[in-house]
Amino acid sequence: MLAFRRSGRWLATIGAVALAATLAACGSSSSSGGIPSGQKIVFADVAPFSGPDAALGPTYLVSCEGTTAAINKAGGVLGHQVSCTSADTRGDPADAIPAVQSLLARTHNLELVIGCTSDEAAAVVPVLNSHKTVMFCMTGQSEFDSKHFDYFYRLVPPDLAESYAMTVIAQQLGYKKIALAFGNDIGSQTFIQPAISAIKKAGMTLVANESLDLNATTFRTEAEAIVQAHPDAIMTEALGSADPTLFSEIKQLNGGQVIPIIGTSAAISPDFFTSSTAAIGASDFASNFHADNLVTATSGPAYQAFTQALLAVKGQVQGAQTGDFTTYFTAPGAVHLYDGMNLAALAMIAAGSADVAKWKPFLTSIGDGVPGAVTVSSFAEGVAALKAGKQIRYVGPGGPTSFDSFHDSPGIFQVDTYTAAGVVNVSGNITAAQLRAVSG
Repeated sequence: MLAFRRSGRWLATIGAVALAATLAACGSSSSSGGIPSGQKIVFADVAPFSGPDAALGPTYLVSCEGTTAAINKAGGVLGHQVSCTSADTRGDPADAIPAVQSLLARTHNLELVIGCTSDEAAAVVPVLNSHKTVMFCMTGQSEFDSKHFDYFYRLVPPDLAESYAMTVIAQQLGYKKIALAFGNDIGSQTFIQPAISAIKKAGMTLVANESLDLNATTFRTEAEAIVQAHPDAIMTEALGSADPTLFSEIKQLNGGQVIPIIGTSAAISPDFFTSSTAAIGASDFASNFHADNLVTATSGPAYQAFTQALLAVKGQVQGAQTGDFTTYFTAPGAVHLYDGMNLAALAMIAAGSADVAKWKPFLTSIGDGVPGAVTVSSFAEGVAALKAGKQIRYVGPGGPTSFDSFHDSPGIFQVDTYTAAGVVNVSGNITAAQLRAVSG
């Protein structure tokens, strides 16, 4: 299955090159200048809404709908309301190309794309970049660490940094023997080699390394291998039903005992909590689970504005959970894409234009700040300051940005756990020095 997915990625990349050339010739709707009166500015959620990673799209769409509702409540952007649309990539590059092609063909006034996960980013980023469409992507792939795309921005860390963070968590908990269990999708596979290197450098022992076919319905063979290896903990990312199924089968084969789990930030989501607790019980899951996550606000004006924005659309987003809705408040995609959308909207207002060539430079100056800038924590606060003639620095719930030459602003890590009721708690922090100590 993995080989097939890689073949699909190769074919999709070829398609991306051809499509990019066509779109470059056509130009961008946003780069041509103003938007006609009465028309909406559009933000698009490009992500999986079906397939094994289907929970990602709705998470990002909750953030998009909540953010744009808050923007519209504060007066919109340059006299325009802002709306959300979406494109289902199905978590596969081969499917992502026609989905993005359709999105670009049918969408007028597209100013921003959010999402573009590790599943499809390698295929869609070149296309969107050629179309001169700004994107805030939820991908940790290392290829974006050193290859510059002018319209690509990222507020999340590269996958290797998360691998190092998981290893630090294992160190902090005193674990010595580690098993790996990662999905066979592109995004999850990129964690493996950095994790292997970090485990060795940390003086721990890798006792199992299992790849999980995300389309499978059982992982008994992989579970048996892990149980027989007697690890102290499992480092994992396998989205959809894969990880919960694995957890259940390990518990069955291990005399009813759960092996401690260390997950990536993708595990901090309502869907993952719900499916995992259904598989092994809320108490067992909560007492045996840790995950790395980017440091985000849990109080204060930025957090309040963010949570109010999301709560305003509770029950209105198809595919989103409502029972555990507050878990979206700590979901990395919801938090950091909210910040990206606010940055884009404020940049347009600061530039006085929806022309991407004019507003894109303001993403960095508003995010990183300039001398004399006042700090604002919401779109509404930023608009008020701009109207008063002030320069601003936006600091949202994801914290301050510090963009490098590749438009990366990776942030710093914390350690998250769940209560049995699904509340996310911060149980510790991970320093830059700890990450360096286990880096390859």
